[in-house]
Amino acid sequence: MTTATLILADGRRLQGEGFGAEGISFGEVVFNTAMWGYQEILTNPSYRRQIVTLTSAEIGNYGCVPRDDESAGPQVAGLIIRALSSLASNHRSEEDLDRYLRRHGVVAIRGIDTRALTRSIRDEGAIPGAICFGDDLDLDGIAAELAEQPSMEGSDLASEVTTSSVYEWGVNSAGEDRRGEGSYHVVAYDFGVKRNILRLLKDAGARVTVVPANTSAAAVDALSPDGIFLSNGPGDPAAVDYVLPVIEALMGRYPTFGICLGHQLMALSQGAATFKMRFGHRGGNHPVQHFKAERVEITSQNHGFAVSDEGLPEHLVVTHRHLNDQTIAGLQYDGFRAFSVQFHPEAAPGPHDSRSLFYQFRQLIESS
Repeated sequence: MTTATLILADGRRLQGEGFGAEGISFGEVVFNTAMWGYQEILTNPSYRRQIVTLTSAEIGNYGCVPRDDESAGPQVAGLIIRALSSLASNHRSEEDLDRYLRRHGVVAIRGIDTRALTRSIRDEGAIPGAICFGDDLDLDGIAAELAEQPSMEGSDLASEVTTSSVYEWGVNSAGEDRRGEGSYHVVAYDFGVKRNILRLLKDAGARVTVVPANTSAAAVDALSPDGIFLSNGPGDPAAVDYVLPVIEALMGRYPTFGICLGHQLMALSQGAATFKMRFGHRGGNHPVQHFKAERVEITSQNHGFAVSDEGLPEHLVVTHRHLNDQTIAGLQYDGFRAFSVQFHPEAAPGPHDSRSLFYQFRQLIESS
């Protein structure tokens, strides 16, 4: 057993066993309640600069496979679990979780009472932390360094995870490359986009061009899109203010659909405000009321900021609400051909209750 330490900003030091890569990792400690999908969670760019606590009792039992990555590799700052499975029992598995994390340089700790830690985060809020795994580490020095880490509030992390160049996405959810095919053209802004979103846009019949977060409206116009998609991503939406005038301009010209950070940015561009939640929503079991459909949908969620009800402009109509805390989960923009949701209809991991939103986007484009 190789001892590792989780240092929290409130002074707690929790002992466990290190696995994955040796080293020191700093990040905001959050929790995810999903029972499966650890690889998709690890590779979701929305977890940039976050140490993820998984509440499921045992992790790693089905191994890892490259096709399940939601980006080019793990994006988390670190991983906290209760127990690591000794067996990767899945015919698709190509390597176990420990080796996968080591290969990608991700520091992890096991043997932590993750449910006690989760209760603490629920009571007190997400907290800065550091995983320390290795020999002869100066824990007091690391604790001092932890106190100097930047806050998530005010951090533009979308610029860290976005693509550096324009590219066409071609693969659908069946793994088929349909590059160049599609009955309509969607330009997708990459603020940290998950691959399954792009796959489902392809499934809904789109030709998809992905562009960097700082792409101008004029550059998008030159691509001759039929619709605009604004992706998920990490960090504080208010810090991505450079894109707000661009979004406002594009919403006035094209049908627009936003997910998660994209939803927040659309609302900000129309005069709404956002706020940092105490511990956020992260997991695959979140109930959302869909008012127009008159049903409750179980959704996948991963966000630490939300759109505020306070001062919400009248032309922003709430279409969905999170039933656990009544936060805004979806908006329609009167006067625009646009809608957005806070949750993740592409799931990965999670339920598929809301996948029809991709076809709603298609219908909006085709009716325009």
